[in-house]
Amino acid sequence: MRKDYKLEKRKYIIGGFVVLIALIYVFRLYSLQINDERYKESADNNAFLKKTIYPSRGLIKDRNGELVVYNQPAYDVMMIPRDVQPFDTVDFCNTLNITREQFDNRLIDMRRSPGYSTYTPQVLMTQLSAADYGRLQEKLYRYPGFFIQKRILRQYNYTAAANVLGNIREVSQADIERDSYYFRGDYIGDLGVERSYDEYLRGIKGQEILIRDAHGRIQGRYADGTKDIPAQSGRNLKLSLDINLQAYAESLMVNKIGAVVAIEPKTGEILAMVSSPTYDPTTLIGRARGQNYAALNADPLHPLFDRALMGAYPPGSTFKPGQGLILLQEDIITPQTAYPCYHGFISGGLKVGCHGHGSPLPLKPALQTSCNAYFCWGLKAMLDNHKKKYGSVANAFETWKLHLVSMGYGYRLGVDLPSEGRGFIPNAKFYNKIYGENRWSANTIISIAIGQGEILATPLQIANVCATIANRGWFITPHVVKEIEDTVMPAELLEKRYPTIDKAHYDVVAEGMRMAVTGGTCRLANLPDIEVAGKTGTAQNPHGKDHSAFIGFAPYDDPKIAVCVYVENAGFGATYGVPIGSLVIEKYLNGKISPARQYLEERMLNSNTIIYSGVKKH
Repeated sequence: MRKDYKLEKRKYIIGGFVVLIALIYVFRLYSLQINDERYKESADNNAFLKKTIYPSRGLIKDRNGELVVYNQPAYDVMMIPRDVQPFDTVDFCNTLNITREQFDNRLIDMRRSPGYSTYTPQVLMTQLSAADYGRLQEKLYRYPGFFIQKRILRQYNYTAAANVLGNIREVSQADIERDSYYFRGDYIGDLGVERSYDEYLRGIKGQEILIRDAHGRIQGRYADGTKDIPAQSGRNLKLSLDINLQAYAESLMVNKIGAVVAIEPKTGEILAMVSSPTYDPTTLIGRARGQNYAALNADPLHPLFDRALMGAYPPGSTFKPGQGLILLQEDIITPQTAYPCYHGFISGGLKVGCHGHGSPLPLKPALQTSCNAYFCWGLKAMLDNHKKKYGSVANAFETWKLHLVSMGYGYRLGVDLPSEGRGFIPNAKFYNKIYGENRWSANTIISIAIGQGEILATPLQIANVCATIANRGWFITPHVVKEIEDTVMPAELLEKRYPTIDKAHYDVVAEGMRMAVTGGTCRLANLPDIEVAGKTGTAQNPHGKDHSAFIGFAPYDDPKIAVCVYVENAGFGATYGVPIGSLVIEKYLNGKISPARQYLEERMLNSNTIIYSGVKKH
């Protein structure tokens, strides 16, 4: 019998189709069961409830071990949308003290959130009060699909240091996208130490796995809890702040606008950092946080703006010690070089006024009396009279600027807090753009010689320069955290930094600052049992009354504290800057104010300079 080849070919073709279809089914089954997580997730969600265990956030203590920030329990209402069954909405809303409209709006917001899933736990409400939590807990069995998630909130032992401590808030979508640690409803550090050290403070989340029956009811812990992952608490921080000194400095700044910064010179540790007006950090916890934050944000005095860290002020005469150091370093002057003062600097038709004192005078008496003319003549000598050395005014100016940058002016110092300002030190290009290349001289910009004009600095930068003089030529980057539990501090917060000024010159400037206290513009800082060195500053303000400033350090031969005080619209440096700065120094070193100076303390506590800003009180 003859073989039918067409039938034979058809058999192979049909067989091939069968094999191909079988392979497609096998591949699809593999894809569904192995590669595609959606069905596995659905099955797991039917059988298991995975609850996040939130870690305890790290505690924050001050340099003396005083507990400043700790935790208190808080509770969020969670729901798994697919597990929710019909329930009495009115009773649910009454239990939580919310309206039906608020409830509906929360559901809408939840469904609009990125990452929303009907299978996974979603946040309905955050930060229940203890009373609301108690009522809901009793009735929770009536609301299938809802459960309570334990969280933590911050609590404060002191109402001080709000600008340094910061606070915590609910994460934004940008936070979630930036850091995979966070999910909707989580909390993150906001402002201050809470933000800059968030990764240390937040800890590591854990997970509890509960098993459910076919009706979704919890039957207990999966595998007797052996598969649970415990949470790991965040690391504790020890601040460099002395919280009692911080509170005292804040009390002196009540009804004033400005800042106080105190640094331990040998370590760079910030002992106090006051921004005034300030606010009570306890107002930014709980469910009222949003409302209170909005009120602070709308306050015309801007209490959320950290003036100590971000305020850019003309340093005024607190700038003169740095000027003296540059003039000495560049051999423009010697300690004996004297300049005249005819009640000010007079050059051609230009005059920069000054108060009455002896003339001519060398550097140390110039610092003692805060002579404007001396430092104007010094800058003029450097920029205009040394063209052979520098080649041009612009080159001389750039040399001048680089010295200031090495001292910490003009750029961020690198403090371990967010949002540090940089102040402003102009360069030659800045003036070329305004006046034209080679068309300006010292007289054109003479006000910078006394910390005015375009010069701007933060109180932190000014305090750091004072600490550098106290150390006679070096500083450590200022920082507010002294220790991180079980962690080595970053090296950049421990290393000495050296400006471009020889050590010998600092002794001359420090002596001039000591003379300012014993017989000059800082007499109110002259303490009987503590040798203080200081410098006043009266910064001109084109928008109103002058600003009052002061820098000082003590004890003179073994400095333990360097201070900058800046009070807006308060007049002469000796009127407010010196008294507040000297009281902070005395309080820190002696633990109390002597009876002979309590009148001064009382005056500072009760004085009001906000009235000169057009606002009567805060």
